[in-house]
Amino acid sequence: MPTPEKEEQVRQIKELIETSTVAIGTNNNGLSVADMTELRRVLRENGVRLRVVKNTLAHIAADEAGAPAVKDIVTGPTGIAFGFDDPAVAAKTLTEHLASSRIPMTIVGGYLSGRSLTPEQVDNLAKLPSKEILVGQVLGQLQAPIAGLVGTLQAPMRNLAYVLSAPQVGLVTALKAIADQKESE
Repeated sequence: MPTPEKEEQVRQIKELIETSTVAIGTNNNGLSVADMTELRRVLRENGVRLRVVKNTLAHIAADEAGAPAVKDIVTGPTGIAFGFDDPAVAAKTLTEHLASSRIPMTIVGGYLSGRSLTPEQVDNLAKLPSKEILVGQVLGQLQAPIAGLVGTLQAPMRNLAYVLSAPQVGLVTALKAIADQKESE
């Protein structure tokens, strides 16, 4: 019979699974309290929440949340980093901190959009630009053909204006040359 504390933990883990955009499983074997505290601080600053979970409770929560693929990232002593905004930010923050601090923690895998990710896929996710940069790149790609079309449509009018103004410019230049010649005589 489950205890009320375990039921509450399952409810909390289920809620984190349902509300997060990405979940990244870590093996936190041999991690000191100071390292864990520092990691949590860095993750929290970037909108990521690290939760150490009991495997059986995480499995139950994954089933209840309708996300059985989460069970793939829960092996051994497990911590799950839940990202709530941009999935790339969560992956990037975690992988960069693990690399820079050299703490003995490995990424087991991830969960994104209903499917499991391998550790290599989590690394690839971390290498993606942020959502804002990607949106800017897409908008730039969409805007380029439109700008080209506008330039093409404006070219005939611009060329006509040059043709119509050319005789005037030529006349002014010729009159100025005649005036300069008379002054020099």
